[in-house]
Parts: sequence; C-alpha cells; structure tokens
Amino acid sequence: MAALSYAEGMGNDEPICFAMEPYKVRVVEPLRWTTRDEREAALRKARFNLYALDADDVLIDLLTDSGTCAVSRDQMAAMMQGDESYAGSASFRRMEQTIRELFGYEFVLPTHQGRAAERLLIAALAPAGSLVPSNTLFDTTRANCVDHGVEPIDFPCAEFWDFDAVTPFKGNTDLASLEALLRGPEAARVPFVLVTITSNVCADLPVSMANLRATSELAHRCGKPLYLDACRFAQNAWYIQRFEPGYRDHSIAAIVREIFSLADGCIVSAKKDAMAQIGGFLALRNEEAARAARQRLVLAEGFLTYGGITGRDMEAIATGLREGIDEAHLSCRMETTAYLHDRLCEHGIPVLSPAGGHAVYLRADQMLPHLSLDEVPGHALAVELYREGGIRSTRMALAPQSGPFAGKRLEMTRLAIPNRVYTRRHLDYAVACLARIGQRAGTVTGMRLVRQPALLGGFMAEYEPAGVPVLA
Repeated sequence: MAALSYAEGMGNDEPICFAMEPYKVRVVEPLRWTTRDEREAALRKARFNLYALDADDVLIDLLTDSGTCAVSRDQMAAMMQGDESYAGSASFRRMEQTIRELFGYEFVLPTHQGRAAERLLIAALAPAGSLVPSNTLFDTTRANCVDHGVEPIDFPCAEFWDFDAVTPFKGNTDLASLEALLRGPEAARVPFVLVTITSNVCADLPVSMANLRATSELAHRCGKPLYLDACRFAQNAWYIQRFEPGYRDHSIAAIVREIFSLADGCIVSAKKDAMAQIGGFLALRNEEAARAARQRLVLAEGFLTYGGITGRDMEAIATGLREGIDEAHLSCRMETTAYLHDRLCEHGIPVLSPAGGHAVYLRADQMLPHLSLDEVPGHALAVELYREGGIRSTRMALAPQSGPFAGKRLEMTRLAIPNRVYTRRHLDYAVACLARIGQRAGTVTGMRLVRQPALLGGFMAEYEPAGVPVLA
C-alpha cells in the first residue's frame, strides 16, 4: 500500500483516502531529451554497454537505485555539521550510535561503499579455499569471493522458480540444500553463511522471518556464524510486516531489530535503504571478528573512524537510516514499484511477480523468445529500451552453478527506481516505451558479447548487434 493521507470529504463525514508521496519537492533538475539518432550514436560510442553512456544522454535513469536517491532536508542539514577529523570523528560516533540502536551490533566499521564491506568480511573471515553459501549472492559479493579464492554457492528456494505462483517470500534460502552442505563432507570449508535481504538477483524478493530464523538456527547448530547482506533491510522488514503472519502490528523498527538479532553481523551499502549517496559499513557482534576486519579497514579504506568516507557522508547515513525505516516513506516506496509492475502487466509486458521493493524485473527471455540465450536477451532488451526512449536499465541473470537448480538460467532486465526521484508520470513514460517495444518485439536484435573482464564483466563489457559486426 502507498502512504495514506486523509481529508474530510466535501459534504459528508467519510474520509477521502488517497495515495500520495509523503514529501514535497523543493529542488528540481531539468531533463534533456535526445533524438533516436543521437541515442544510436551514443550506443555505438559506448560499445552497447549502458554503463558507458554519459548521464547527460539518459532521459530516465533506471540503471540502479544505489546512491542515486534524492537527499532530504534533514540529511542536508545534518551534513552541515560533518566532522572531518582524521581520528575520533563526532560524525562517526553519531553514525555508530544509530547503527547500534537500530541493528544491535557493538562493532561498526565504516567503508566507502557496500562492496568494500563485502571485501572486509570475506578477506578477514573466509580463507582461500573456503565455500560461502547464500540464498543468492549479489554480483559484487560473488566477485569479491572469487577474487579471494573463495567459492560462492547459491541456494535459492524452489518457490522462486515457480513463476506462476505470486507468493511474497521468494527470496528465501533453500534450507534442505543448505543443511546438506553444512552436514556434509564439505562443511569444514564453510566459514559462515550469508543471506541477502532482499534477494536482489531473485527479483529483489524478500526473506521471511521464519526462513531467516530457521537459517540462523541451522547455521548456529552447525557451528557457523550467520551474516546478512542487508542493503535493503528496510524493504525486507516492510514485506514481513505486510505479508508474514504475526507481524502486522509490529513496527518496522521492531522488525528490523528482530531480523538483526538472528545474525552475527551484516554488510550494508548505505546507498540503498539508508538513502545516502556514498558509504557503507560492516557491523559485527564478535570482537575477535571485528579485530581481524579492522586491520584490513585501515590498510585498504582509511582510519577506523572514517573508513574512506567524509564526515558529511556519515551524517547523511545516520539520518538516512532513520528516514529509511519511516513507515510512510516505505509504503510510498513500495507502492511506487508496485504501480510500475501493475502498469506493465496491464500492457502484457512479462514481469516477475510479485513486484520487488526497489525494482521491477522484466522477463526478457519471455518478451524476446526469438533470441537465444547466447544473444543475451536481458541486455538486448535494455539496449532497445534506451534506443526507444532514452531510458537506461540493466541486465540481470540468475544461473545457479550448483544445488537443485544448477543448469537453470533466467534472463531479466531490471528497472531500478531511485528513491524519491521520479514521479508516476516518469514511470508511465517507461511503460509506454516498453509497450511500443512489445508490439514489435520480434524485430529486436540480439547482442553478441565481444569482450569482457573475468570479474564483474557487465560493468566493462563490449557488445555488438548479433550477426551485424559494427565494432572494430
């Protein structure tokens, strides 16, 4: 549901109930329109990698919600008191206290963004040769594992693959597969279990409290710590409040505290639910684990009380964490995503259901069935959407390498909605562009990968239209 506002009806005593944003706009940024020819030229210059486009050539940017939010009045005011001291920063103390209050962890290590927190956790606690199981690991987490000689393994739940079932907690961990690993011959290789909330790769769908509790109990019975990749913890808490029995009368803050009580620590990119434009942190319950990570923090990020970000950024995070769990804000955020999802469904655009928290995931392989998987349908659709309307999005794919779903592959195009940035009119424009593409979907050209680096290749990959060599 959206944030609700009530006003007395004209001429009767019944309240008028309507959805509206729980904020008003004070600063605006103009958009720049481009022609189709200009967009085609931009695609070729970028070698058909949408990450390589100049932002000035993008009309509506649905590439990511990470660090692309609009900051609030209170965040701006807090930033003015940023303490830029190298050591002992008062801004760090304020951020640290907020994290301790909300999450319940004693030891807080600031980082310049979430992937740095991932790197600290893996480098400090997962020796080379380890195996890290998860419901699903995000791309950067997976790459950090591989870069440290650690094998990542995904255990998405069976419900995710039932695309006809609209059930809310498709981000859950497959407990049977996890238990088989933790009690099997490879158990000694597992330093910890990592659960991503919400599961970005599984269409941004949440993990239930029941599944998280069962995962925690299983991991701890087997002598393994549990950590959370909690970039979108507030959205996951909202799903629990709305859809999990027994939680409807719990506050978001209480649900957040319960979530984190089940784990031994977390990694967080503050660029998502904390609504900051940069920054992240690793928070831990265990002092020994914190001591190991602190050494690497000073080596790679910065001193313990700034960790590679400014005092201004830490003030924005401290304020944004509290704004991120505001129930009116969350309701509006989730209803906006559901609005885009439902409008696409009305036009027959295949999407994964239910709607995610920060994004809608298009079933690119279903929308473009004439393309083979080698023609990268998820990326081909993203390229066509930019060509059609100047809208930037990104490909997402899920292809478990082990477990009961090994061999499956899902090609998606993600439309990520930046926090507090676009109105429903902007989203209506995106729907109109996709509806037009849908009418001529059979003519959309596939893409051929020309080259990419071994790690995080999507960020720097180069493509060309399949069967039409155009790049030197």
